[in-house]
Amino acid sequence: MYGLETIVSRAKRKGFVYPWSDIYGWLANSWDLWPYGVQLRKNIYDTRRKFFVQKQPNIVGIEWALLMHPKVREASWHVAWFNDPLVDDKKTWERFRADKLIEEYFETQRSSWMSEEDLLQRAKTTVDAPNLVPDSWSLAQQHACILAAEIANPNTKKPADWTDVRTFSLMLATHLWVIQDEAAKVRMRPETAQAMFVNFRNIIDTTRYKLPFGLAQIGKAFRNEITPWNFLFRTREFEQMEIQMFLSPEDSDGWFQKFQDMSREYRTEKLWFKKENLRNRDHAEDELAHYAKQARDFEYKYPRGRGELQWIHDRTDFDVRNHQEASWKDMQYSDPHTGKRFVPYVVELSMWLSRTICTAMLEAYDEEVYTDGNGAEQTRIVARFHKNIAPVRYAILPLIKKDDAQVALANKIFEDLSENYICEYDDWWAIGKRYRRQDEIWTPECITIDHQSVEDGTVTVRDRDTMEQRRVKIEELV
Repeated sequence: MYGLETIVSRAKRKGFVYPWSDIYGWLANSWDLWPYGVQLRKNIYDTRRKFFVQKQPNIVGIEWALLMHPKVREASWHVAWFNDPLVDDKKTWERFRADKLIEEYFETQRSSWMSEEDLLQRAKTTVDAPNLVPDSWSLAQQHACILAAEIANPNTKKPADWTDVRTFSLMLATHLWVIQDEAAKVRMRPETAQAMFVNFRNIIDTTRYKLPFGLAQIGKAFRNEITPWNFLFRTREFEQMEIQMFLSPEDSDGWFQKFQDMSREYRTEKLWFKKENLRNRDHAEDELAHYAKQARDFEYKYPRGRGELQWIHDRTDFDVRNHQEASWKDMQYSDPHTGKRFVPYVVELSMWLSRTICTAMLEAYDEEVYTDGNGAEQTRIVARFHKNIAPVRYAILPLIKKDDAQVALANKIFEDLSENYICEYDDWWAIGKRYRRQDEIWTPECITIDHQSVEDGTVTVRDRDTMEQRRVKIEELV
């Protein structure tokens, strides 16, 4: 796998992702999606929606506002629980997440061939840690581990003078109304799930859906991250793709497994992520979130270490019951077959869209050595996006841009294919350079129109991955 710096450079150079407010010096770790990045995002979203929503008879989409009533965040426990452990280096006054410092330390120990058992034994002996998941530890345990391991400042690589570890609220806030006092404060949503719980009763009352049924959404969320880093992996503004499946308590285990199977198929067959770069990790009982009965993370092997890409949580009836108690609204479901009334359980399937874009670029990028027609070795940059998510599906290339007949035919092909596919018309420079340009923006197939195309209605179709070329009738393209 190539380093993240290579992917970031390529993403900026080729019009995928670019630093926000760049002419003013860039707002740290904020990124704009440029034309190819916008289309990549849309294609990932569309394939997921088709697979998880459109093809499922009991899952539907919703969309809700970014700002919600302040009591929503209190009822969901976000105000009390949604915090990260913060630690400062008093030599530089740089701030870091304490749990991430420890996680990176663990990764370096693993890379030095220390086994998981030895690492866990050391953690237990040194700081009485119950597991190797530091965000489930107490603040005192995290602080003790940082000191015992003599973790250096990751930026300066020098010994640090660490403060105590303390909590830091992740939620960004704004104010409504004229007077900006505490009563006017509303918090930007740190995840996209709560509207589905709040609106559960409305969906039941206004539709014919019966349990089990799911609500799906894609949307922006905001977190006041202490140390945003690694390109699109951790940012303060990001997007999530979530499904909340409402069901009876006895069905939760079955849907938990079904979501795992669907997720595996989506990642490996629709996105082409390599199986060897993916890992499932079940949460131990002592690291489960306060609302979860069971939880499973799907991690990806990023250049800097493994990171969470997707997760499944069995949230029990925690969320719906809490909103019922806080709002005094009846959220119970009446089973039409048994007459039994109960607060529904929820199984959550959530994926980071921003991280999926980053992961897709990491997976696709390659520098391939090949032998040209003269017998010389050449290197070409190529990215092997699955055709389902490639930003441009076809490149339309007239061989000679001054040949009016070729140009007219090329424009007609572009017009026809653009009804169903994203296409790019390119007539600048020699055909070989145009092929290379399309390889670098990850276009699966190039269609070349030449003098023979005008005569017999065939075109040359070049495959991105194999570089093989074949003649195809124009009507077969559509």
